[in-house]
Order: sequence, then C-alpha cells, then structure tokens
Amino acid sequence: MVILTEASSSYDVFLSFRGIDTRLNFVDHLYNALLDANLNIFYDDDEIQTGEDLRPELKRAIRASRASIIVLSPNYASSTWCLDELVLILEQRLTSDQLVIPIFYHVEPTHVRKQEGSFGVAMADHKKRLEAEANSQKRSLLAKKMDRWNTALTEVAQLKGMDAKGRKETEFIGEIVTNIHRMLGGHLHSTLPLLFGMEDSIEAITSWLFDGSSHNADILTILGMGGIGKTSLARYVHGSHYRLFAKSSFIECITEKCAAQTGLLDLQKQLFHDISKTSQIQAHDILAYTSMIENGLTRKKVFIVLDNIDSVDQLYALLGNKGFYPGSKIIITTKDASLTERYALSKLAVNPKHTKLLLEGLHKQASLQLLSHHAFMSNGPNDGYEKVSKQIMAYCKGHPLALKVLGESLFNKTVAEWEDCVIGLKEETDSRIMNILKMSFHSIQSNNDKELFKHIACFFVQKDRDFAETILNSCGIRTTGIRNLIDRCLLTIGSDNNLMMHQLIQEMGRDVVRKNHLTSLKSVVDYVVMKSHSMCWKKRRNAKGLVLDMKLLEIDMLCGSTELETTALSKMPNLMILQLNFVQLSGSYKNFPQRLRWLCMHGFPLKSIPLDLPMENLVALDMSYSNIESFDLSYSHSQPSRKRQKVPTTIGMLKKVKTLLLDGCDLLELPMKKRVTDPSEVFKAIPNDSNFFAISLPSSLVRLSLAHNNLSNESFPMDFSCLSMLKDLCLNGNPIVSLPDCVRTLPGLQTLEMSNCLKLMSVEHPPCTLRRLNLYNNCCKPDYKSLLRKIAFDPEMVPLELIADRNLLAPSSFEIEGMIKIQPIAGVEEKVLWSLGWPLIWPSEKMFMVTGHNYEGAQKSQIQMYYEFGIFSTIYNGRWMPFCIRHVSMGTSISFTIPSHPKKLRGLNFCYTGKLFELPMIKVRNITKNFTWIYMHCIKSFYVDGDDQIFLSHWMFGKNEMGVGDEITINLENHIKDPKPMCRCGVGLVYDDDERMELIRRYTRYTRSCTNIKNEALSFSHWVLAMHNMDNDDIITTQPKCIRTLDDENIEEEGPLDYYKSWNHIIGGDLSAFRLTTGEYFLNSVEFLRSLFSSSFPNAHFTGFSSLSFLIPAQKSTKGRFETEEEVKA
Repeated sequence: MVILTEASSSYDVFLSFRGIDTRLNFVDHLYNALLDANLNIFYDDDEIQTGEDLRPELKRAIRASRASIIVLSPNYASSTWCLDELVLILEQRLTSDQLVIPIFYHVEPTHVRKQEGSFGVAMADHKKRLEAEANSQKRSLLAKKMDRWNTALTEVAQLKGMDAKGRKETEFIGEIVTNIHRMLGGHLHSTLPLLFGMEDSIEAITSWLFDGSSHNADILTILGMGGIGKTSLARYVHGSHYRLFAKSSFIECITEKCAAQTGLLDLQKQLFHDISKTSQIQAHDILAYTSMIENGLTRKKVFIVLDNIDSVDQLYALLGNKGFYPGSKIIITTKDASLTERYALSKLAVNPKHTKLLLEGLHKQASLQLLSHHAFMSNGPNDGYEKVSKQIMAYCKGHPLALKVLGESLFNKTVAEWEDCVIGLKEETDSRIMNILKMSFHSIQSNNDKELFKHIACFFVQKDRDFAETILNSCGIRTTGIRNLIDRCLLTIGSDNNLMMHQLIQEMGRDVVRKNHLTSLKSVVDYVVMKSHSMCWKKRRNAKGLVLDMKLLEIDMLCGSTELETTALSKMPNLMILQLNFVQLSGSYKNFPQRLRWLCMHGFPLKSIPLDLPMENLVALDMSYSNIESFDLSYSHSQPSRKRQKVPTTIGMLKKVKTLLLDGCDLLELPMKKRVTDPSEVFKAIPNDSNFFAISLPSSLVRLSLAHNNLSNESFPMDFSCLSMLKDLCLNGNPIVSLPDCVRTLPGLQTLEMSNCLKLMSVEHPPCTLRRLNLYNNCCKPDYKSLLRKIAFDPEMVPLELIADRNLLAPSSFEIEGMIKIQPIAGVEEKVLWSLGWPLIWPSEKMFMVTGHNYEGAQKSQIQMYYEFGIFSTIYNGRWMPFCIRHVSMGTSISFTIPSHPKKLRGLNFCYTGKLFELPMIKVRNITKNFTWIYMHCIKSFYVDGDDQIFLSHWMFGKNEMGVGDEITINLENHIKDPKPMCRCGVGLVYDDDERMELIRRYTRYTRSCTNIKNEALSFSHWVLAMHNMDNDDIITTQPKCIRTLDDENIEEEGPLDYYKSWNHIIGGDLSAFRLTTGEYFLNSVEFLRSLFSSSFPNAHFTGFSSLSFLIPAQKSTKGRFETEEEVKA
C-alpha cells in the first residue's frame, strides 16, 4: 500500500460537488471556511479553466489530495464527471489511505446506497443513453462505467458521513471543518521539529493556548538565549494547533529578514496574506500595511507566531496598536524580556494579558538523548562513548544548539576523535555555535552595555553583584545596563546575588574581545614579562584589565621562574583591574599603575602591604589566602585570611570605604573609637568577639555582615536603633537559635540573610519592611536535620520572598504561622482530637515521609498531623476505617446528600485507604451551591514497608459552605496516574455537640485548678473515663474540689479549635488568592508560596533546584490576594 506523504500531497482537501446544486451557496461557504482554516483546497473553478479536458487534471488533483469531501446533492448523479470523480476518489482511498467524507446534502443516504429517488432517476437516464447508443464499443464502455458508478454510490453511502438534514448551515460547515482538522491532525502540512526535554513547556503552552479565555487576547513571550530552542518550540506548537484558528501565521527570522532593504515590508505582506487569505490587495509602504494588518487582527480570531523579534518597532509594524479579536493568541520569541512590556496597546480599553516563559536549557537525560540522536542516530551513546559523551554534555550545559552542532560534527567519529574535540573546545568554541550566540551581543544598542557585558564575562562571573557594580562604576562603566543584559538573557542573578552566565555565553563574550585582547594564559605571562615583542606598544598602554593566576598554569610552565618584575606594570598606566594570584613579584611596588580600582593578589607572601603601593584610587583590595597580619585599606575583601590579628584603629575613618569583608577572621584586637559619621555605603567588618558592639557603628550603614563569626543570641546588643538606614543584614553561619531582638527593631531592613545557621529554631516577627529572608542551609552532613520549627510574620507584613531548603516541610514539627502547621500527632492536645471526632490513641510505629519531589530525603517519622486551609490530615499504616467514618464506598469517589439533623454541621471527616505511593488531589464539590475545593496536600508520601495506608482528614467549614439537602461528591484525582488505584474511601459528618463541648470546658477548668493547687492533672481521656465511671462524690473525693465551684463561675473559655479558626486562608475565610473560577478553589500551599509562581505558568514544575523560593503573601494589606512579581517590585 502506498502511504501518502507530505511531499507528495499538493492539496489538503479535494472538493467533489454538483455545481448547479451547491456552487453558489453551500459549497462556496464550505470552501471559504476551509480556506480560513489554512487548508489548501482543490476547487474546480480555481484549478481548471472552462472547456478544458478535466480527466488528467482530476486524476492529478485527486491523487495529490490527502482528503476528499463529496457533497452528495440531488443532482450529483446526473453528472458523469461527478460520478467519474467519485470512482477515482474511492480507488485512491484503497491505494493511499486517503480520507473520504461524504456529505449528504438534502438527500437520504439510503437513496444513494440503493440508487433511489433523484439518484434512481439519474441512473435510469444514464441507462437510457446506454440503450440508445448505436456504437457497440461505446455501449460496452458505458456499461462498464455504469457498473462502477453503481458500485461507487453503494460504497460511498456505506461510509461514515455527515447529514445536513435539519442542520443550520453555518454550524454544519463548522463541524465539517473541525472534523477535517481532527482527521488530518496526524499529518500536518509542515513537518514538526523533533524536540527533546521540552514536554513541560509544550504542556504549559498548550494549556495557555486553550485556557478557554474568549473575552480578551493573550500574548506569550518565549524567552531565552540564542540557540536555546525558542523557534523550535514555537514552530512545534504552531504546527500542532494552527488549524483550530480561523486565521494563523508563522513569521520566522524577523530580525535577520528586517536587515534587507524591503525585509520588513515583505514580512508585513506575508502576515497580511496569511490573515486575509487574499493576494489581490497590496500596499507599498510600511504604514499602509500596518493599518491593513490592524484592521484584519480586530475582525478575526487569529493565532500568530512572531519569531526572533528584537525591537518594539518591529512589533508595532507587524501588530499595530489597535488590539486583537477576542480569543486571539500571539506568541513572540525573543532574547529581550522587556520587549512586550514596552509594547503598549494604548488604543485598547483592556490590554492583552502578557505571559512569559523562560527556557533555561535541557536536563541531563534530554541532553544525552539530543546528543545521541545526532551523533549515533539513537537515544543513547554507543558502547565505549559514555565518558566522552558526558564530557560534551558538561561543556554544552544543556544548550540544544551546541548539542546538535557537536553531535552532527562527531557523527561516525572514533572515540579518539571525540577526545580531541573535547580538548579543542577548551581553546575555541565551534564557530556555528558562536555565530548564533553573537547575535545576542550585536543586538545590544548601547556601547556602554557592550563594554559592561565584556567586562563581566572576563572578570565578574560568579562575583557578588554589589561588589562588581562598585568596581565597574569606579571604572567609568555604568552598571544600570545590568538590567538590560538580564532582559536579553545574557546574564542572570543567582540566589546569593552573584552574577551568573551560561558557560557558552561567557565563552562568546571572551571570543568577542579575543582579537584585541589576550586570552591565552601563556600569552599573558609573556606579555607581563615582556617576552613578546609582537604586541604593539599602543595596545600595551591601553590595557585596562589584566588577570594572571599562576595556579592555572600548566606544570611545564612552572619549571621556570614565576617571579615577575613590577617594572612591567609601569608600562600599563591605564590598568584599572589587576589580578596577580600566587605570583612572586620583585621590584618596587610604586611601579603599580596609579589608576587601579581593583587589586586582587591571592596568596600574597608578605606580612604587610608595602607602603609604596599606590592605593589612593583603589576601591577593592582582595588579599585572600595571604600571610598579611595588619594593613590599612579603603576596600578589603580578605576572606579567609586567618593569620590577620588586628585591624587598624583608623578603619572607621576611611572616607572611601564601600565594602569591607573581614567575615570569620578571628580578630584578636578591635578598634575602640567614637561614632563615625562619614557616609559609608557598605560596612562588613564584624569579628567573633561580642565586645565589638561597644563600637558605635556609622549611622549611615546600608549593608552589614556578621557572617561566620560564632555569634550566639547573647552576643547581640539590646539595641540597633542607630542603624536606621540599614537595608541588608547578613547573619550567615552563626549559631543563633532565634531572631535576635535587636534585629526586629531595625526600621528599614529589607534583606535578612540567615543561611547555614544550623542551630536556628525559629524566626518570629522580623521587621515589617523585610522583602527577602534567606534561610537556606547547604549542610552536607548525612545526619544533619534542620532544627527550624516556626516562622511567623506580623499581619502588616508586605509580600516577602522566602528562600529555604526543599525539606522545609520535612516530617517534623514545623509551622509557617497562618499557612501550614505540622506536628507529631502524639503531641496534639487530646481535646483537639476529640473536637475533630478523631481517635485519641494512635499507632506508635514510624513511617517514611518525603516532601515535594525530593524522594532522596525520605526518613522515618512519627505520625504527623498537618493543618492548612482549615483542613486537618494525617497518614498512618492500616486497613480499617476509623470509627468516625460512617459511610464507605469502594473506589476513588463517594457521593451523598447531607441529611437533616437537629444540630449544626461543623465539618466532615474524609478518609481513604490503599497503597499510597503518592497523595492524590482531593476534589470536594457541593453541587447544590456550586462550590468546589481541590486540595493538594503539602507533602507527598512514599512508603517502603508494603502495608496499606490510611489518609484521614477533617474539613472545617464556615456558615454557608454546606447545609441540609446539599448534594456532595468527593473524588480522588491522581495527577501522576498511579497504576494502583485506592481501594476505599469514606466520610463522616461532624456536628456541634453541646455535651462534648461541655466536657472540654469542664476539663479546661479542671486543669487550671490543678495548676493553682499544684496537683498533677489526669489526661483528658482518663478524666473523661473517670467522669463516666464515677459519681460526682467519688470525683470530688479523688480530685480537687474546685471542679464544682469553677463550674458555677461565668468564665469564657477558648474553644480547642479557636486558634486554627483564626487563620486567614481557610475554608470559610479568605481564599480569594486561591480562586480558579467563581466558586472553585485550588488549595496547595507549596505552589502558592513559590515566588516563581507569578512569573510563569501556575502549573509549571520547578525541578532541579537546590532550594525553594517562597513568596509569603500579606495578610491584611493585600486582602489575601497573591501579588505578581511586578507588583512586588513596584
């Protein structure tokens, strides 16, 4: 059988119809609808001129079509041409799997099959002509034709078709187009690109594409560095779904094509033709085409992809500013994140919704698959190539283009050739990769930003941003361009505020300067010691930066002398950045350039800095790993210079100081001076001696570091009020157990760093101005367990970014006040369990638990109780439902109607049992009142003992969520497709119980009485048992007599659940931040707390991170509404 391929198909659809019946109405409308769906149609008026012999053209058209639509109308069989078409179409169907859709237009399918009605009349007329034919040869030929016609009519009537009887024509045509698209969906007109590791991105964009929004248009910007896969991803999504839109267009390589003289005009012409389906109307200037495109975009729902845009002018020329028809979708691929923010549709009452998706490279498995596909034509490396494949992957760091280019270049090569390639990549990157990456650099408009990029690539990757900005600004390079480099995906900021670059981007930056700068380490040595005479004198004098690290030199170079004459530096007067690490210098230090801003000399051998070293313009001095014992300085970064013993008393008088890092230096002597009032932007010089706080720190301090100085809570002063301008405070690596009181009083604090404080147990009520709190611990000890138990914020708190371990919600006692509370169920007050209707006695065995996706962190834990959103829950081994469950159903769902009851419904207990490898989502729906709560637990469970487990939950409700007669359904929705479904689920309703509450109140008074008279109180369960088994006289005899007297007192007692009810984000409270649609809420605290939630898709998975970033919402100021990243920045 011949399979029709894309290359062999000229048409998507062949239309067969009887002109006198349908040409001017139904078929004309159908033809235009198919065109609007971007289908290529064979239509006899367009393809065959009147009077021509149709047979050759028909054969070619039918054989070159992927589908045929046969409009069977009353006069269809009266045309011999139509009957011949029908025979050819059905023959093609048998030989090429062509799709055939019969349309019964005002005819009965049985009339077609049996040749009755108008079809019977037409065939009778053909038979009369047969009988009247005098030529025997022609009569024989016509007889054979009639047999084929009859057979074809019978066959086509038996196919699954569509009947127009009783249908509105527009709706009927729409259904035809939809079915054609669905049937051809597996054979798209253009070949889809082969993608690796982009499943999550495809799923996210597809969800965005069909989110059901029809009131407005949406714009999606796909961001990423060059070669990261933006175009391929956009092409895949467009090719998969463009037929579902009335109009669509894919405009690629816009920046490159706009470089031509008429490039932009040609692109406008293409876009206008795609959305209008006409080539008759043309314009000859950009403004005219823009106006025509604007009008077209406002009249039809469109799906447009604009690939590789790099300027707002291009956007305005191609989209205008009048807006789009509701339901339209626009995808833009670019390297500039600020592009769509600067594209404003001022004439539109409601701007389109803008969404961004950042592509950051492939994970290891996808990288290996992509490399292997091009290098070995398989999904994995060939035997013996595993090691070199990993080396290539390590070099590419998930960059798809680099993996593709190198894979293709290494196809059919030996292992030795692969190894040579790895060595060669260390010296020079493949030009095809480099040329793509350089397009990002050349798109930078500002010369200052280009210089900034080159300096960062050469000197400041993985350096602290504040430190780098200080140096660069002092060198006359404006660092405001860092934002522009970030927007263009050339630079990122790490969680520790370091400047980060993809390795290939850094290589590209260094390659840009290679023609005019030295990049070989050996050439730098020759340059400094003046062995190279080929270097022109002008270049030597103009050098602004020099890096020489002798530890990076090869062993054979170390055989000679590594001592360098300082006179070589006097020949470079314009040097501002100088790094001489582990270099032996000889000569006078006065030869150092006078304009130096940053001097780095790791491993400096002397005990003090020579007095003749010019330091008047120095901004930063880095003497790490040196033998220096004392020095004066303007800026010092000397971590970890453990031999330093004292700091000069003049340190507080340094007027040029910007940053001073002496963290963890074990200083023995400290200056004791009066308050310094000179402005100091940054001050980082805190030793481990608590006497330091006798010093009056400058009141102008903005940043203060107390990191790694063995400071306990007792080491801090009572008051930090003098530091009214302090914004950033670093307490990393200190043995504090809670937030020091003095920190809470800082009036303007915005950033608080407390990472690696391994003894930290609580962080409660930091300053309300705080915007970032870092609690991340990277302790590598296998037996390390976090001691952090509670985080609490004031209600007036502004939205806060919280960075913490991925095991922040590990199975131990922990609470983020107002959001999540976790505690061992053995430690829960019995009266709380009694109020929930839960058992008071629980199994004592421990279970394996994990949080999030981190299964490696599984550890045994006691049975826990979790509380969030007004929902209590617990998980334990077992098979039998607890007594509080009254109704049980097999399977993963249960439905019931709330019965009448004399007491008020307070909540319900829901339970399910089975093999719980992952906790499913619980969907509780009140069908009567149109409320839906979809609950995803804050943890995921992983068990290894093979037993069944029980998940028990109690749902508290407010006044209006559930009532008598309401129809309720509860479903388990297993979002990971667990192959082993749950076995049973059950429910029990909980009502207000006056007797139960009276027992709790009496027990509370009883415990207070025992405290007052210093008697040991019974546990709640034993007390209740005693109350039921003993009369009042016995109780009074054996227990304090104050029970009766207190019963008569009018004392208002707190209910056991009052604390939990006081939380804001609970059912019956404010869940506006979790609302999906009217009455529907998605309750997942982990996803809600993620700070990345607002900058990407709500259902995106953030895997591979070493920590989680949360964003704690305000409780009053935002009224429970989750703020976007842009709102937080504002």
